[in-house]
Amino acid sequence: MNYLIVITLVLMSGAFLINSKKSISLNGINFIKSHEGWRAQLYLDAAGFATIGYGHLLKPDEDYFLIDKTEGERILKEDLKIAESAVNDFVKVELTQGMYDSLVSFVFNLGVGAFKRSTLLNVLNAGDYESASNELLRWNRAGGEINQGLVNRRRAERNLFLA
Repeated sequence: MNYLIVITLVLMSGAFLINSKKSISLNGINFIKSHEGWRAQLYLDAAGFATIGYGHLLKPDEDYFLIDKTEGERILKEDLKIAESAVNDFVKVELTQGMYDSLVSFVFNLGVGAFKRSTLLNVLNAGDYESASNELLRWNRAGGEINQGLVNRRRAERNLFLA
């Protein structure tokens, strides 16, 4: 009985938190698709990186030149797993689904390393959601230049984060 009381008090105090892993919603997937667009043929993105499908950056061992939508969807799912894992692993505060979807979009577009080192993650983990939403807007450059597409995307990600 005494152990039950201790466990109950720990749970009620919030000292024991279970990190519930989220998954991107259909809305989040469609958000990413709409901002990435679809390209069946290999192209160079705004920063000059080889890209295909829904914004998939080619890895050194990949040699895609032309893919169909089925292959593009498969690649997107794999890329989303990486972005979702980063958000689930590095964010230590509670997120709404909109916040989560926004951050997965951000990581999908920016990369895990930059997210892990970002001020956005630091202020978010400090519980400052408003400052975190404003940090999204800072990431608007490609190749060192302000990119209007990224300006628009970051505004949309911020709106999704705050929704």
